[in-house]
Amino acid sequence: MPKLTKVTDRNKAWHRRKSFKKPYALESESPQKTFLIVCEGANTEPYYFRSIPAPNVDIKIEGGHGSKTALVKRALELRKREEYSGREVWCVYDMDFRGEQVGQKQDFNQSIEIARNAGMHVAYSNDAFELWLVLHYQLIEQSLLRFNYYRILEDLWNLENYEEEGKKRAFCNSLYDRLCSDPRASQDRAIANAIRLLETHQDRPFADQNPCTTIFQLIEAIGLK
Repeated sequence: MPKLTKVTDRNKAWHRRKSFKKPYALESESPQKTFLIVCEGANTEPYYFRSIPAPNVDIKIEGGHGSKTALVKRALELRKREEYSGREVWCVYDMDFRGEQVGQKQDFNQSIEIARNAGMHVAYSNDAFELWLVLHYQLIEQSLLRFNYYRILEDLWNLENYEEEGKKRAFCNSLYDRLCSDPRASQDRAIANAIRLLETHQDRPFADQNPCTTIFQLIEAIGLK
């Protein structure tokens, strides 16, 4: 007899990942959705999204540079290329507050407006992408900076230095699997926590929405929820 799945296991991340696999059909099925994701980060976000097991989704990832507005404008240019034609475009970047730098908040707010007005999407995090990782474990409601999330992840993952270890490509490439295999983590919890934060801050300017992340919207668009 086939092994039955316990009812309590059905919603666990590792069980959901198995459901993506269909014998013999993967190579012949055409992608149902195509994405162009333009990331500010060089390792963490790109390798996280590349490691997501979604066989019917075709994801291309490019890097952006400079200000947030510059990244969005790069995404607009990339969208014009023939190889990216028709793809759903997402820009992924953080607020990364660095003190009262002139124009930082304005750049963050303006970049999101430009992207949305151009029909693109923004998966932004305030203050850092690591908020999304922490939300798999717990709800964070107080305003924090990226270094605070580094300390939380160090405790959760028994790391000596997240900023050093957690930014390496091999580590970043294992992020999705790490979260899926950790019984303390839950993607459903992360999404629920992120939605709660967005609802709390939605009437404030983007740069003042701390803590907040819309990474969950990209996860849902890919089809992982």
